[in-house]
Amino acid sequence: MSRHLQIMIACGILIVLLAGGLRQSFGVFLPPIALDLDIQRQFFGLVIASQALLFGICQPVAGLLADRFGAYKLILGGALLYAGGLWFASSSESALGLYLSLGLMVGVGLSGSTQVIVLGAVGKVVPEERRGTAFGLIIASASLGMFFMVPGTQALIDGFGWRQAMALLAVAILVLPLLAVGLTGAKTSEPAGPRQSLGAAIWEARTHSGYILLTLGFFVCGFHVTFVGTHLPAYLADNQVSSWAASLALGMIGLFNVVGAFLFGKLSDRYSKKNLLVVLYIGRAIVMSLLLVVPINDATALVFGALMGVMWLATVPLTGGIVAQIFGTRYFGMLFGVVFMSHQFGAFGGAWLGGYIYDVTGSYDLMWGLSIGLGLVAALLHWPIREQPLERLAHETA
Repeated sequence: MSRHLQIMIACGILIVLLAGGLRQSFGVFLPPIALDLDIQRQFFGLVIASQALLFGICQPVAGLLADRFGAYKLILGGALLYAGGLWFASSSESALGLYLSLGLMVGVGLSGSTQVIVLGAVGKVVPEERRGTAFGLIIASASLGMFFMVPGTQALIDGFGWRQAMALLAVAILVLPLLAVGLTGAKTSEPAGPRQSLGAAIWEARTHSGYILLTLGFFVCGFHVTFVGTHLPAYLADNQVSSWAASLALGMIGLFNVVGAFLFGKLSDRYSKKNLLVVLYIGRAIVMSLLLVVPINDATALVFGALMGVMWLATVPLTGGIVAQIFGTRYFGMLFGVVFMSHQFGAFGGAWLGGYIYDVTGSYDLMWGLSIGLGLVAALLHWPIREQPLERLAHETA
C-alpha cells in the first residue's frame, strides 16, 4: 500500500471518527433539551428523524457530486452546514428553532461530511482485494468516535450545560475540511475502458435484484441504529440505570463495533458478504430479544452495549462492499448513496416511531418487538442476493 493511500485512509478515519461519532451522540441531548425547551420525546425523535431523512435524501446527490468534483469540496460545504446547524441549535429558544438547526441544517451537512463520501473516495483507489479491510477500518473509526464522543459529550453537558456543549462541538466540526485535504490527489484503480454513462449506471442498478434487496435490507439497519442511538439512554434511565452507565452503554456500542466493523470488513475479503449480513441481522434480533427478558441494571446495560456494538455498523463495509463488487467504483458514491438513502428512511422511522410509541404507550417494549421482527426480515432479504460482479466489469478489465 502506497504512502499516499495510507495517508488517505488515515484522514478518512479521522473524518468519520469525528463527524460520524458526534452524529451518534445526539441521544444524550434528549433529556436536557426536552426539559429546557419543554418538548416531548416524540418531538425530539422527530428532529433526529428529520435530520436522518434529509441526510439520506441528499446523499445520492452528494455522492454524485463527489464522484464528479471530488470529496474535498463536498466535505468542506458539508462541514460548514454541520457546524452552523450545531451552533444555531445551541441558541435555540423554541422547538421550531431546534428543528431547523439540529434537524434540517445538520441533516444536509451530514450528507457531505460523513462515511459515504469518504468510502467513495477511498474505494476508488484501494485495490479490490483489500477494499473490505479498508472499508472496515473507516467504519470502525465511526464506532471509535462514538465511544469517545458519547461519554465526552455527556461530560460536556454535565460540566457546561447542553447549550455550551453543542457550541463547542460546532467548533470541533470545523476541523473536517483540514483533514479532507488528505483525500485528494490519489490515482483511481477503476479499470480503463468505455466510460459508462450516468443513465446507464442507474438503469443497470435499478434492474439488478440484488441491488434492490440490498437497498430494502439497509432500511432495517437505519431503523435499528437510530432507534437505539436516540432512545437507549432514555430507555435505560426509565429502568433506573444511572446516567453514567446509560451514556457508557451507548459508548460501549461504539467501542465494540471497532472490533466488529474491522472484523467483518476483513472477513468480507474472504467470505460472502451477503451471508455475513444475514448473520449480523439475526444476531441483532437475538440481542434485542435478550434485553426484554433479562433484568435491566447498570451491568446488563453495559453488556447489551457490548453485544450490540459488535454488530452495530459492521453492516456498512459489507453493504458498500457489495455495491462496489457488483457495479465497480466509477459511480460508487451515487449508487451507495441511494442504498444509504434507504438506510436513512429507516432511521427516520426508528427515531420518530420510538418517541411516538413511548408517548402513546408509556413504554418502548412495542418498539423493541418491532425492531426484532425487522431484523429477521432483513436476514431473509439478504439471503438471495447475487453478489457476483457484472460481466461489464470483466470486459473492461480484459
